[in-house]
Amino acid sequence: MNTKEAKQSVQMDKALFDFYGKPSIGQSLPLAIQHVLAMIVGCVTPSIIVAGVAGLSQEDSVILIQAALVMSALTTLIQLFPFIKTKWFTIGAGLPVMMGISFAYVPSMQAIAADFDIATILGAQIVGGIIALLVGLNIKRIRKFFPPLITGTVVFSIGLSLYPTAINYMAGGASSENYGSWKNWLVAIITLIIVTTLNHFGKGIWKLASILIGIIGGYIVALCFGMVDFSSVAQAAIFQLPKPMHFGIKFEPSSCVALGILFAINSVQAIGDFSATTTGSMDRMPTDTELSGGIVGYGISNIFCAFFGGLPTATYSQNVGIVSTTKVISRRVLGIAAAILMAAGLIPKFSSILTTIPYCVLGGATISVFASIAMTGMKLITTEPMDFRNTTVVGLAVAVGMGVTQASASLAQFPDWVMTIFGKSPVVLATIVAIVLNLTLPKAKK
Repeated sequence: MNTKEAKQSVQMDKALFDFYGKPSIGQSLPLAIQHVLAMIVGCVTPSIIVAGVAGLSQEDSVILIQAALVMSALTTLIQLFPFIKTKWFTIGAGLPVMMGISFAYVPSMQAIAADFDIATILGAQIVGGIIALLVGLNIKRIRKFFPPLITGTVVFSIGLSLYPTAINYMAGGASSENYGSWKNWLVAIITLIIVTTLNHFGKGIWKLASILIGIIGGYIVALCFGMVDFSSVAQAAIFQLPKPMHFGIKFEPSSCVALGILFAINSVQAIGDFSATTTGSMDRMPTDTELSGGIVGYGISNIFCAFFGGLPTATYSQNVGIVSTTKVISRRVLGIAAAILMAAGLIPKFSSILTTIPYCVLGGATISVFASIAMTGMKLITTEPMDFRNTTVVGLAVAVGMGVTQASASLAQFPDWVMTIFGKSPVVLATIVAIVLNLTLPKAKK
């Protein structure tokens, strides 16, 4: 390599570690693919779960998954390339983050899909997006109501509430004729073993893509058992744009309240991901403008997504981890990752293949994700002293939230809207109880 080539190589290397840097496609593409592999399963699985609960046809399931990929790409680009900057507000954080469909909303979306339909979820999402927008514009005033003790309790409740979904999937899906068969459990356990082994013993891409590799391994085993049906793939189109208003939009008050509360919580929790990104890769905390712009962008993009059938998005912590580990913050790298997601979403045959993944494979792969969500909540909780007051806040909030959900018949004498808000998902009730207790119980004297 001559002196000129060496200088160009050094310049390109530096470009990877500059948010506005422009590294070569050759350097950017492998790093972008790494981001896609780390998030794509988490991006589409919520749509698959919700589609199953809502009883969508194969064609509509493909459209929901397609929207998940395309809208995740667009919301990521909004965060990477803020397109509106004024002295009052900014849309987009201008930070190296990836956005995707969030598991945080799955418990509540399952409840809404079971009682209503996808249109009701999307209507509630618009209301939630407006709430997130207001949180972003007033983040300094609202932040104090959501310390790590509260956000940790919420995240912990989300993780716990998803466990039954994973177990039902591992058994083959509650509505399946062969629910609980040994074949389902064998495939699920093999998938789980692959994921766990790679998580603890794998290195590099093997560790980052452990869930994807686990699903591929479980899928191959399921193929051997004749558990995969490809008929829908043959019927799917090669290229198709997202369909605006395909599912419609409905506003149902109790559903709007349930998702609205979650949007407020997740807006504040996004501060954690933005902070982890900047501290891990830029050695600084995010500015108020970046935080506000990120949350405003989160709210506006979710409103936009609802019209195209994209379920609620949020920052992806696993991609924050990649950025913090590699220190690669060039928005060109993450922009290429978003472009790959969008391309995948515009190919219905790809989305259709994802719908052929047996439930037992998804269950074996995602139970570790749900466990990770619960433990992330626990880590947030324990950043504050676990004295009698704080253990009371966490313990009572989780007990009431989980207890009422598991004994939902206890609300049978109340109006239907009470059941929708409090009886179907423990997250909303746990959140409200935690906030009230945190505001009212006296703090320990220092």
